[in-house]
Amino acid sequence: MRVEIADGNIMIDANLLAPLLQVAAAKVPDLMRAQAITSICERGTEEHEGHYRLSFFYRNRRVRLSVDPTGRILQRTTIDFGDRALPAQLHRPGPS
Repeated sequence: MRVEIADGNIMIDANLLAPLLQVAAAKVPDLMRAQAITSICERGTEEHEGHYRLSFFYRNRRVRLSVDPTGRILQRTTIDFGDRALPAQLHRPGPS
C-alpha cells in the first residue's frame, strides 16, 4: 500500500493508518475532523528531497511513516505508551 502524493497534497488510506493507531478505519476521518488524531508532515531536504515523514498521534500512540517521492513506504514505526500519556516531546518533528 502506498501514500498518494499529488499536486502538493498527501493522502493516506484509512485502512493503512487505522491498524497502526488501533482504531477502526471507518472512524479515522471523524477522529481527524475532531482533532483526536493529529499529524505532522515533514518534507525532506538535500539528499532527502522529495521524501516525507508523516507522523500521526492518537491517544498514547505515535505512528511515523517515511515515504519516498512515489509514496512508497520506506519505514514505519509505532510508539505505544500503554496506560501512560504520550510525552509532549514525541509530538514534535525530528528524528526521535
